[in-house]
Amino acid sequence: LQEVQNLIDLEIDGFPSSSKTRSGRYQRSTSDWGYVGDLVEDDDKIGLYSYKVQSTITSRLANTMIQAKMVNNAKRPQHIVFDVQVPKGAFIDNFTMDINGITFTSQIREKSEARKMYSQAKAKGKAAGIVRSNALDMENFKTEVNVPPGMKIQFELHYHEMIRRKLSSYEHVISVKPGRLAKHMEVDVRIIEPQGIRYVHVPNSLGDHFDGITTISKGEKKAHVSFKPTMAQQRKCPTCSSTAVDGNFVVQYDVNRETTGGELEIFNGYFIHFFAPENLDPLPKNILFVIDVSGSMWGLKMKQTIEAMKAILSELRAADQFSLIDFNHNVRCWRDNLVSATPAQVEDAKKYIQTIHPNGGTNINEALLRATFILNEAQNLGMLDPNSVSMIVFVSDGDPTVGELKLTTIQKNVKQSMKDEFSLFCLGIGFDVDYDFLQRIAIDNRGMAQRIFGNQETSAQMKNFYNQVSTPLLKKIQFNYPQESVSDVTQSSFHNYFGGSEIVVAGKVDTENLQHLESIVTATAANAELVMETLRDVEELDGFMKKDRYADPEFTRKLWAYLTVNQMMAERNTAPTAALKRNITKSILQMSLDHHIVTPFTAMLIENEEKDEIMLADQPKDPRRGCCSGTLGLTPNAPNNNKGIPAWANVTAVPVSYMPEQRSPPVSSLSINRVDNDPHFIIHLPKSQKNICFNINSDPGKILNLVSDPGTGVVVNGQLVGGKKMENKKLNTYFGKIGFYFKSKGLKVEITTETITLKDGSYGIKLSWSDTGHIIRKQLLISVMKDSNVTISVGEEMSFMVLLHRVWKNHPVNVDFLGIYIPPENQMSPEAHGLIGQFASEPEVYIHHQRPGQAPEKPQATMEVKGNKLTVTKGLQKDYRTERVVGTDVQCWFVHNSGKGFIDGHYTDYLVPHLYSFMKRP
Repeated sequence: LQEVQNLIDLEIDGFPSSSKTRSGRYQRSTSDWGYVGDLVEDDDKIGLYSYKVQSTITSRLANTMIQAKMVNNAKRPQHIVFDVQVPKGAFIDNFTMDINGITFTSQIREKSEARKMYSQAKAKGKAAGIVRSNALDMENFKTEVNVPPGMKIQFELHYHEMIRRKLSSYEHVISVKPGRLAKHMEVDVRIIEPQGIRYVHVPNSLGDHFDGITTISKGEKKAHVSFKPTMAQQRKCPTCSSTAVDGNFVVQYDVNRETTGGELEIFNGYFIHFFAPENLDPLPKNILFVIDVSGSMWGLKMKQTIEAMKAILSELRAADQFSLIDFNHNVRCWRDNLVSATPAQVEDAKKYIQTIHPNGGTNINEALLRATFILNEAQNLGMLDPNSVSMIVFVSDGDPTVGELKLTTIQKNVKQSMKDEFSLFCLGIGFDVDYDFLQRIAIDNRGMAQRIFGNQETSAQMKNFYNQVSTPLLKKIQFNYPQESVSDVTQSSFHNYFGGSEIVVAGKVDTENLQHLESIVTATAANAELVMETLRDVEELDGFMKKDRYADPEFTRKLWAYLTVNQMMAERNTAPTAALKRNITKSILQMSLDHHIVTPFTAMLIENEEKDEIMLADQPKDPRRGCCSGTLGLTPNAPNNNKGIPAWANVTAVPVSYMPEQRSPPVSSLSINRVDNDPHFIIHLPKSQKNICFNINSDPGKILNLVSDPGTGVVVNGQLVGGKKMENKKLNTYFGKIGFYFKSKGLKVEITTETITLKDGSYGIKLSWSDTGHIIRKQLLISVMKDSNVTISVGEEMSFMVLLHRVWKNHPVNVDFLGIYIPPENQMSPEAHGLIGQFASEPEVYIHHQRPGQAPEKPQATMEVKGNKLTVTKGLQKDYRTERVVGTDVQCWFVHNSGKGFIDGHYTDYLVPHLYSFMKRP
């Protein structure tokens, strides 16, 4: 009981600390958890004892810790997953694991050095990866540990970020997705702002379910936000065993401001200058809206874009000038020159927008060059107010497909055409857009980019982005500090300052020569040159910070490092020479090592004390996007060159396996269900981490049901074709045609070895395998990669991949055929069935009594599943996703007699009369 009380005291009194060892690694020590009864477990018998998020914001610097304590109460080893989302702008600086008292600690290394150490450990079977991948404005950090029965495990991740001011508010977003009910659930946020806190607001972002649970206490310069739902309050319903805590916890606040709009904070040898003047008249805008109207914008995206543009046009001020450009493979201008934003012109522009019908390709290069031409011409003719701000707002959802296709060339062309007076702001809609390119081209031209979800909220997101740049208050801002007192100052000149935002400058301070520090700020305002002087009482801040036990004493150093690294990353992306880029890279690397942060040039190694178990959190190049995109991979070699293959369709890396009693190499996992070749079924069971294989031998022309889900209205069927002649007294059969039926949408998709056809009633569209392109209809996306694969996506709920296998047309036996790959994450209903669909609800599988088989390389074992005892054989099947010619070997347990005993009923029960028929349950 005392141990339980100690734990409760820890949760109430404050934040658990991480200590730094002499080697420079961070280590998290854990005491015994005490009593862990009363846990609510899912069917997998994994209990979540506590899930804690603790965040402290010190002068806009947020340090966040996410901790999960879990236990495996099953009678068999199980994979326990720690999967959290981190804001993309954040720097991860520490990750630890504690498994029954054995602690894994982290260290930051130069990437090639870390990969070398990881490769050496991997060769000995003692290594695994941590998955980090992009999810729009968040990045996933995921690790998977194989935990023996009864064993406890604690995960703890630390990261820090600077909270940016947008629309007159700081917004701190924390992803809270525990995945299951927690005995102890806590989100604790503390705010320390020496300027004084004007207000604190916590929107109900997790849903009305938690209305009234969050508590807020606010003082003059400090605030505390606490969210501690009980286990009963976490439940989706009173009798549910699933959690309703699944989303973002958001804290919004703002600080008090001096009339000068500037605040200089000096502490521990660094200064931070926050600059956000208010009560200024807006500057006039010269604005070009450049809108992608290619075929991929068809449907909801275009409807939402039109709605947003109509609202944005209504907000133009009388002093503003504007025009519209819409483009697909061609470029059209509503007006060939800028016009004043009079009510008549705005109304005419709205009518023009309403007539747009998306179709055709995407000519990004010509569209942007046309926009810069209009601005340049207006400037040359003296049509622009000297105090006005000129900008282009570019909206697109995809890569260029017409005209100039090379992204670096487009970037160079736009840079040469833009004047120093112009800014480029980019909005990337949906998942297909090359957001990293938009970010590079925007930063290169004094703007910024934002990714927009392609859903019902597209219009609101677009309007929100526009509001951030719609009120320019200052231009050509320059900060001047006394050179004898400061050094290593971050960016000190800025193109524009927009109302509701904030400019932040940081640097090192020589405190011995410092009587006081002041900054002279010059800028262009609406009516005249503006000069501001800002000053901060150093002694007052020093005393305030040292008295607060929650304040981060390193906040000025961390903010300076955060700004410096981000500035160098931006400079590296636009470096004109390879030599300069190498020098910047070296500087970023040194900063990363000095300040213990993960950047694209470093990696985090996580080791146990004996250093015989090692994990790698790596951030290699994204082969599709070029350097430093932020997409994180697993293995230190073998870059993915399959440009058209989605993330789920690539073989995953080995999950970390902690089995101290065995110390055996972890088993490779292939988290996908697939049917390929003659037709070979490979079913991946995620919970038990097993691959089960079986073949189906039926006659040409027969149609097999793969997925039949009345709950979601989805059907997937495959029709067999035979080889040209028998071989070894057997006629091989393959899938020659695959049909998809999405009943709720009324859509049918037929894929053969020749064509891909979408049918919507009497409407139909057809592509051949010689095309590369995509079709969107009723939020169903079909993407075709020439002579390679087709992916079908239904929002985020479902996706499928069909692979094309071509053979020599004069081959005496073989024919062209198709393979299908289905991720187990597809959100099917409990009614799902079919040869693959039935495994959406994973059966319990127990394999034991392994023994020699007829061939030494093919041992046998007994498998117990669905009340049956089967003799299974261990062997290899082929996965053709990443190697389409010879395939990748997949180790699996093979079930004989067409899967009898593993599948429900007999395989003939899965024969259906038509390509779009639902299966009748046996």
